Amino acid sequence: MSFNFHVPVNVFFGRGELDNLHKHALPGKKALVVISNGKSARANGYLDCLLSQLDMAGVKHALFDKVEPNPLKSTVMAGAQVARDNGCDFVVALGGGSVMDAAKAIACMAVNDGDLWDYMPWGTGKAKEKQHKDLPLVCISTTAGTGSEIDNGAVITNPETNEKTAYFGEFPVLSIVDADLMASVPAKQTAYQGFDALFHSTEAYISNTANLMSDMFARAAIENVGKYLARAINNGRDMEAREGMAFANSMSGYVMCVGSCTSEHSLEHALSAYHQELPHGAGLIMISKAYYTHMIKAGVRGERFVDMARFLGMTDAKEPMDFIKALDKLQHDCGVGELKMSDYGIKPEEFKTMAENAKDCMAALFNFDPAPLSLDDCVAIYQASYK
Repeated sequence: MSFNFHVPVNVFFGRGELDNLHKHALPGKKALVVISNGKSARANGYLDCLLSQLDMAGVKHALFDKVEPNPLKSTVMAGAQVARDNGCDFVVALGGGSVMDAAKAIACMAVNDGDLWDYMPWGTGKAKEKQHKDLPLVCISTTAGTGSEIDNGAVITNPETNEKTAYFGEFPVLSIVDADLMASVPAKQTAYQGFDALFHSTEAYISNTANLMSDMFARAAIENVGKYLARAINNGRDMEAREGMAFANSMSGYVMCVGSCTSEHSLEHALSAYHQELPHGAGLIMISKAYYTHMIKAGVRGERFVDMARFLGMTDAKEPMDFIKALDKLQHDCGVGELKMSDYGIKPEEFKTMAENAKDCMAALFNFDPAPLSLDDCVAIYQASYK
């Protein structure tokens, strides 16, 4: 029942909110604008709009446009150097979860010496105390997936050690969630991102950290994903669906602040740590049914699985396995029911190594599982998910 709720992010939610950025008190005089290494921010006019808003606010800016999906440590270090070289005193992230996560870590390394892994708490990270507080961060989300505009966590990959793990920095000081910026996201990416938002909340709802506040946010997120995700995939210009998914995304961000994910996320991060091209949401989809089936068979949180089936729209759900039926239906309705690990070069002989990696690099999340997962359990979940 107990919870601590402290989320000091000034969130402006609504269509057209990016056009109001210049009206807000920004936390500095020169911004490092961080975007992805793709084309969408430029091609859709979002970058030009942001830069115009900064100009109207009297804020100078430099650009870093190198962030890849599943952002790399080397990218963070390069971005931090651009911030230093240009005398930037705050960071603006324009993009999805990867961009916002990279920006959080850039905000740290722009003002702290050494290597990002000096400040990582898990795996081979040294968990050093920072010399300086991170630069202030403004987040402008262009996807409905991670909820990273709400929380202070960032997931970064170190390919030198095959570690994909979390950095915890400062909360954004200001975030804009504008569904107009999400209308151009292709159907496949909309699906991957939407299921990431879903699983943040389904994990939190069954975790041993679940509480009154996290349950409230998780239910809102799950219900909105169930209602709007397939619609947003089938018609990207369905703005009611886009805004419903944007809301689900932010609700799952709040879940991260007052509840917790479980080891489902640890298991996926190990997959994409070794296979950089695997989208995080796709990896979660691949392992989800086996993961939740394992928990159901462990006999834990049965009534909560029934709840979640109902949240997804199965109003007559009565048994825990009804959640798996509802999840399977949603995945097929969204066109992602047949994703294959083998399409990304993943091989069964890797599973033990990946399971060990998950239990090392993202060990903390296993503590929040409703039933303990052994190394053999993790391997079995991978095996049951393999196509």
